[in-house]
Amino acid sequence: MPGQNADSSLTMQTPEGIEYVLFPAGLVARICAWGIDTLIKGIVLLGLIILTSVVFEIFGIWFYFIMNFVLDWFYFTAFEMIWNGQTPGKRIIGIRVVSGDGSPVSAGSSFLRNLLRFADGFFYLYLIAFVCMAGSPGFRRIGDWAADTLVIYTSRSRLPGRFTASLQNSGNIVWLGDFPVQTAAHKLSYEEKQGLLMFARRYPLLGKKRADEIAKPWAALLRNSPSSKPDGVSDSEYLLGLARSVSGVNT
Repeated sequence: MPGQNADSSLTMQTPEGIEYVLFPAGLVARICAWGIDTLIKGIVLLGLIILTSVVFEIFGIWFYFIMNFVLDWFYFTAFEMIWNGQTPGKRIIGIRVVSGDGSPVSAGSSFLRNLLRFADGFFYLYLIAFVCMAGSPGFRRIGDWAADTLVIYTSRSRLPGRFTASLQNSGNIVWLGDFPVQTAAHKLSYEEKQGLLMFARRYPLLGKKRADEIAKPWAALLRNSPSSKPDGVSDSEYLLGLARSVSGVNT
């Protein structure tokens, strides 16, 4: 259906046939999280420099190099294991690393995706990572592809707009009662009904402007006539009215 795949979400299915939706974190959110983690690492390294300068005669400069190596290679993996896929930066922004099927990331996958940061950040330019993420449906970099991982939004995302809505309640459609029931030009197929309910679940995460962009081509096909548009009802509200009819919400 038009607009069904226009927003950045991935539909997964469990072996039991239960569908659920993941919302991959985009470039901006991941840059913010990476910047916070880099700042934290820099502060720790500065502390190590001060420490090694004070106790240089006891430990030697090798102490600093060893700690620098450990921090570079194990900072991300250690935190992702301790905090369920989150580093301090990811936790502040509201994103986490999961396996490709949405399950918790394993230690091996976390280590592999972080081991390949050197490939994504070739010469510290990170151009390879940007290109891979821009061309990937789940915003995956090379490390994510190799380890079969995703970085997704959590229910406590700190970013503004579409990402401030709670994912915990994204499957609740009781709020559809706030929208007037609408009718379609033809009998809705099973796929169309599922698409409407999926749109309703995603709506709190999209924001009105983005939701209207996605809904516009879809609503034009479902209205009683292409030119008919109820007064004061936007394209997204029209689809939500249809979703209310499909879901059977009356209040």
